[in-house]
Amino acid sequence: MVFEKVRDIICEQFDVDADRVTMDTSLSSDLQADSLDVIDLAMSIEDEFDMEVPDTEIEKIKTVGDFVRFIEDR
Repeated sequence: MVFEKVRDIICEQFDVDADRVTMDTSLSSDLQADSLDVIDLAMSIEDEFDMEVPDTEIEKIKTVGDFVRFIEDR
């Protein structure tokens, strides 16, 4: 369920098909996300899940799975 919500946010923000987004999808190489894109994504995830993603954690997030695990661990 968390993965599906994160995937939907990514599909909307990066205009990609859902079948291109997996837990192993790299934000930088697969989605061509730069640091500002990742921050925007983190803000959308914060809104969707009513949580805060600290800057120190954003720097560690490299894949879709990293975001999902971060959310599930909270």
